[in-house]
Amino acid sequence: MNNQETRFFCIGEHYVKVNFLDTKHNNMNLMRSYYPFLVDSAEGHELLFEITIDDDLKPIPKAQRERIREFETGNGSIIVDELEVGGHQFIFKDMQGIECSMFQITPDGKQVKCALTGNYDMRSFGIHNAMMLSYAVAGSFKDTVLIHASLVRQNGYGYAFHAISGTGKSTQVSMWLRFLPGCDLMNDDNPVIRVIDGKPYIYGSPWSGKTPCYRNIKAPLGALTRIDRDDHNWVEPLSPIEAFTSVLPSCSSLKWDVPTYHRVGDTVSKIVQKTKVSILHCLPNREAAEVCNAAIAVK
Repeated sequence: MNNQETRFFCIGEHYVKVNFLDTKHNNMNLMRSYYPFLVDSAEGHELLFEITIDDDLKPIPKAQRERIREFETGNGSIIVDELEVGGHQFIFKDMQGIECSMFQITPDGKQVKCALTGNYDMRSFGIHNAMMLSYAVAGSFKDTVLIHASLVRQNGYGYAFHAISGTGKSTQVSMWLRFLPGCDLMNDDNPVIRVIDGKPYIYGSPWSGKTPCYRNIKAPLGALTRIDRDDHNWVEPLSPIEAFTSVLPSCSSLKWDVPTYHRVGDTVSKIVQKTKVSILHCLPNREAAEVCNAAIAVK
């Protein structure tokens, strides 16, 4: 019999427990970006969620679930079923349409069961997506959101740039890193934002897209800025309502699950009430970074 293994992680100051029931195929080698978040235990802390990796897990019978939708993610696809007992079942497929993982999550997001399949790359892809989605669901109960953004820190504050893929989030951050003093990269794809005692903080995470930036670090949130391409560089401050509609689409959520979506919306409302939110209309150049920095940086 293969050994079982349990690991604990602290991500965005939330604690997560991962149980591997079969370490022959499923172990920490699948989760290399999580090593900076590894802790000895979660003793004295509430778990955000617990996930058990069990390749013998079977799909819920069709009569006990209802198909919600199948949608593309940009790096694969997800099939979503709502369970008769509450919660959801997800099947993740890779770019080739091959199933990599199937997992089931309770309505409160606290308990997750997951089966992986395929080679190393497929299993790693499967557990990576299961962890990220489970974190987003469970985090929605804790004033916590994952935001699709590139995150730079300057003088102790975190500045997140969000936009649809390919618009220039990472390019803008690279300009800050290259031309502005006191900057370092915190995350390049999916940082965590938490509201704690009414104040928003932003964190590095194990989910950083194609850029290997997996840092277990925290900063007060300095500003949220959406990138919009233009023929000259200027910053448009947003009203609270405009800020809400700008930020919400960039946050991970189950849009078809009304209670979860409302909780994410509530958290975004708290964030934008305390944060400078703008649109940077820009070219991909040094001046854009300088113009943006002058407008949004915490003085």
